[in-house]
Amino acid sequence: MASDRVILVTGGNRGIGYAIAERFIADGYRVAVTARSGEGPAGALTVRADVTDAASVDAAFTEVEQQLGPIEVLVANAGVTRDMLLMRMSEDDFDSVVDTNLGGTFRVVKRASKGMLRARFGRIILISSVVGLYGSAGQVNYSASKSGLVGFARSLTRELGARGITSNVVAPGFIETDMTAALPEATQAEYKRNIPAGRFATPDEVAGVVAWLAGDDAAYISGAVIPVDGGLGMGH
Repeated sequence: MASDRVILVTGGNRGIGYAIAERFIADGYRVAVTARSGEGPAGALTVRADVTDAASVDAAFTEVEQQLGPIEVLVANAGVTRDMLLMRMSEDDFDSVVDTNLGGTFRVVKRASKGMLRARFGRIILISSVVGLYGSAGQVNYSASKSGLVGFARSLTRELGARGITSNVVAPGFIETDMTAALPEATQAEYKRNIPAGRFATPDEVAGVVAWLAGDDAAYISGAVIPVDGGLGMGH
């Protein structure tokens, strides 16, 4: 049965990752989350992992496999930002964001794919951003890392598509999280004016799309980019 499947959400201790883990728990899946600190929601197995370190990723996967079983659905959500204008951005500001957001996805997907290939089943869901396709001043590093996930998912689809493994990208827009709540009121109002829906999304609205991609109804969808952005990016 689909809901018995084992799910791993990276960066599941806050924000969108936390909401995704909560949704899968509510749907009856067996859920694990990775976190560098903090805990995932009640009912999830939290394992420590640093996605920039392949040995750390391997240890986390091994722990989940021992406690819950082979990972059938992977949600690569862990990400960081280091926003600043290009002229002020250091090599490290660029490299560290790309290494976490894009390199981290490479490490977790590579490790997850071993079990998925054996099972001839897998759902790989990469959490990108509207900024990856729409662009954003001050986010050259973040935007490049998030747009890189599109090419990653599409190449993966061509490699693994015949093995019962799908690979898709979800591109959230502005979401009601601690990060957006900290923005000045005037800034929030300006962002909302540019969003056709006129509001930010809730993390649950992103989680619902991820849950659908993980389920049987989306078995024939792969290499897709699904925006959850209230029309902001207009499906770039």
